[in-house]
Amino acid sequence: MKLLAVTACPVGIAHTYIAAEKLKKAADEAGHTIKVETWGSIGVENAFTQEEIEEADGVILAADKDVDKSRFRGKRVLECSVQDAIHRPEELIRRLVDGEVPVFGAPEREEPKREESPVEKAESGRSFYRHLMNGVSYMIPFVVVGGLLIALSLGFGGKATPEGFVVPDDSIWKPVLAVGETGFLFMVPILAGYIAYSIADRPGLAPGMIGGYIAADGSFYGSEAGAGFIGGIIAGFLAGYLAKGIRSIPVPKVIQPIMPILVIPLVTSLLTALLFIHGIGAPISGIMSAMTEWLHDMQGAGKVALALVLGAMIAFDMGGPINKVAFLFGAAMIGEGQPFIMGAIAPAICTPPLGMGLATLLAKRKYYPEEWEAGKAALAMGMVGITEGAIPFASRDPLRVIPSIMIGSMAASVIAMLGGVADHVPHGGPIVALFQAVDHVPMFFVAILAGTVVTAFLVNALKKNV
Repeated sequence: MKLLAVTACPVGIAHTYIAAEKLKKAADEAGHTIKVETWGSIGVENAFTQEEIEEADGVILAADKDVDKSRFRGKRVLECSVQDAIHRPEELIRRLVDGEVPVFGAPEREEPKREESPVEKAESGRSFYRHLMNGVSYMIPFVVVGGLLIALSLGFGGKATPEGFVVPDDSIWKPVLAVGETGFLFMVPILAGYIAYSIADRPGLAPGMIGGYIAADGSFYGSEAGAGFIGGIIAGFLAGYLAKGIRSIPVPKVIQPIMPILVIPLVTSLLTALLFIHGIGAPISGIMSAMTEWLHDMQGAGKVALALVLGAMIAFDMGGPINKVAFLFGAAMIGEGQPFIMGAIAPAICTPPLGMGLATLLAKRKYYPEEWEAGKAALAMGMVGITEGAIPFASRDPLRVIPSIMIGSMAASVIAMLGGVADHVPHGGPIVALFQAVDHVPMFFVAILAGTVVTAFLVNALKKNV
């Protein structure tokens, strides 16, 4: 048989090409010919000609992001994940050879039911993961570039002041800081936009980005912090499925040409914005206000209990609204003469990125190659107190990463609280100690080291080799 295959992992660095090699090897061993088109980070390589598509007996679409499959109409198309192509290439090819794969674009017909194969069961539950990874893959460059530029500007031009850790306006590093902050500004809208794009194609892109911006900017719904990357994920899926639903509504032929460029983006953007502002954002704002009052009431409680709560909040959404409530509470307490609260928060701020960076160095087999690079960037961001450096890891594997970084940050906060650490500026990470803004510096670094090690070892214990 003459087979074609397309491989595309979210970032397009390693697994795209590993899957291609596995499919080639399996096809050769089975006596078939196969051509593999790779959608990597540098673009499409080994592209099919129309003649090759017409002569093909079947197509394997091993992709964890959206690729164009309209050209394969009338061919048997087997859709699966990149991991399926790496671990079960023989089964994929066998299913095509045995005719178990439906013709793409053919009218649906009743077929006798049969037991699902492991690959088919995996296919049925991978849509959410594929959409999420599509957004994460486009977000990672903004996190890395923005974070590293901020790290450089704070590291070389930053100064500790009572108002915070800042870069003076007359410094040559001020424009670098502004560019880095711009990169971070795009982070959540890009995440949401490309989640929506994965679900609804081009009509979902603008509504997703608009929804992501609204999620990140709490001023739309009365919150100082915004909804962070978690709100961006919600906005992306909301916009994507709204656009997909509107696209499925039958309309007169005269309106069809303007549906994808005008009607769907306009209506979806409006609905997403209204739902987020009035239905999702307002409750988030209320929850944040309640949390702030709760933290004020906790001041009379034991110091260890307060440190545990603050550490968990700082790590939970890595710069999102819950993180900001804890951070702003700590900043306010500096003005009230209680810098020890910010002292417990400061090591928790840098623990997630430092812990995940260390984890990638200790156990490379548990992380994808693109995560190795994100780990290096996370280490740099952690040194200057940028918690968002851990977001790429949490977005890909939240059930293992978020509990691990929360426990690590809780450990760091408790040690700092018991060690009498005080931070006189509203910032975190080792850099504040270098500028003499911290009391009891040795215990401050002990807290950071302990939190980092706890995070790294815990997350690596929970993760499996990839």
